[in-house]
Amino acid sequence: MTEHTYGNGIVVGVDGSEPSMAALRWAAEQAAVLHTDLVAVHAWEPAANGHAPYAPAPAGPTVAQQREQAAQVLATTVRKALGARTGDAVLRIVVEGPPARVLLQQARGALLLALGRKARGNFGLPSVGPVGRECLRHTTVPVVTVPISDRSQESAEAVDSPSLAGSRAS
Repeated sequence: MTEHTYGNGIVVGVDGSEPSMAALRWAAEQAAVLHTDLVAVHAWEPAANGHAPYAPAPAGPTVAQQREQAAQVLATTVRKALGARTGDAVLRIVVEGPPARVLLQQARGALLLALGRKARGNFGLPSVGPVGRECLRHTTVPVVTVPISDRSQESAEAVDSPSLAGSRAS
């Protein structure tokens, strides 16, 4: 896996979900204000067929087709979140590998890493998924988790601002 450093850039984890689109919109605004690069990263892993190694492989998408599908998810998400006029304003990176590892490697040296999250988890606490928890646990850069409001509480959650987790060495 090629490792890049984005010294003044903002790296965003994108998986096609509403929370990742919220993180992408927030990061785009911040990148514009800070006059820095916006780097959208989508990590993907080849689908396992679930069969024994000696069993014939069932017909399914090839690794190349899965890679193309991952690139399509990233392109579609960027277009839905930011509009069709993004052009070269967003550096799009598709990397094969576990999402947390890919995001941590791509964000090394970046200004910050932005991740989406649900507005509320259990007991009213912020909901950070397993990838977000792993990124927070091992980050070397600041991590911003951007909430997406629940549809039923959309107006109440509109004032919810992103939380910033301070950086710490791994």
